[in-house]
Amino acid sequence: MFDGVVRFLMGLLFVLTGAGKAGAPGPTSEYMASFGLSEILLWPTIIFEIAGGVLLIIGFKTRLNAAVLAVFTIAASLVFHTDFSDQSQIILFLKNMAIVGGFLVVAKHGSENWSIDRLVSKKDDA
Repeated sequence: MFDGVVRFLMGLLFVLTGAGKAGAPGPTSEYMASFGLSEILLWPTIIFEIAGGVLLIIGFKTRLNAAVLAVFTIAASLVFHTDFSDQSQIILFLKNMAIVGGFLVVAKHGSENWSIDRLVSKKDDA
């Protein structure tokens, strides 16, 4: 049960973040542009965050998905949160690294309960 709760909470973070970007694409696009990123990356990022979060919640290809989300979170942190002269940016960077740590644990152990992966493995055992 514990892994299902972990996946839900981590996935929910990405679903809500992606939905927030979708709900306010203008400010998000401007924020990305202020870091030199093209606005063409906005919608693929939104889709990635929502899809990645949903896949994590339902436990589909959990290990791979968690690893990809970890890499994405590291990349986003290195782009957006490396102004270490700003205390809030240090906190955001460290928070993201803690999330990466959670993703790495999920990537190592996969999903044990309440997941598509578990249902598929049971079918393979039958």
